[in-house]
Amino acid sequence: MKFYDLEINSPQGKKIKMSEFENKVVLVVNTATKCGLAPQFEELEELHQKYKNKNLVVLGFPSNQFLNQEPETNETVEETCKINHGVTFQLTEKIDVNGENTHPVFSYLKNELPGTFGNKIKWNFTKFLVGLDGKPYKRYAPTTKPAKMEEDIKNLIEQVQQI
Repeated sequence: MKFYDLEINSPQGKKIKMSEFENKVVLVVNTATKCGLAPQFEELEELHQKYKNKNLVVLGFPSNQFLNQEPETNETVEETCKINHGVTFQLTEKIDVNGENTHPVFSYLKNELPGTFGNKIKWNFTKFLVGLDGKPYKRYAPTTKPAKMEEDIKNLIEQVQQI
């Protein structure tokens, strides 16, 4: 299985195929609106705005698996993120990132880039950067601020521009 073989639904149920993002850098983040790390939404949005026309795609995957910190529904999560955090990057349907119902995108990423706790997601706002070839490039801890990832993003985008 490859990253580009995977898909997920938008909050409205529309299919999002990872193959749509070939030759782009993809930043995958599990999100939660009531998490203490939720201010990262603003930094993620800054990266989105700065690099969306330079082949960066930011994907937020809402998950309620950590202390019920994502109470929003698929119907309300986008509006809540936009109003409270200015989010315009693509969000997905709510998913599980751990356990028997782990979404295939996170199963794949965790297997490719295990973290401190092996194949588990430690907390909300764990981030994965996927290169233009669809290979997971790097995993970042929940506490890593998105701005700290910018150099890696720029380096990967430069590779995209050389294609």
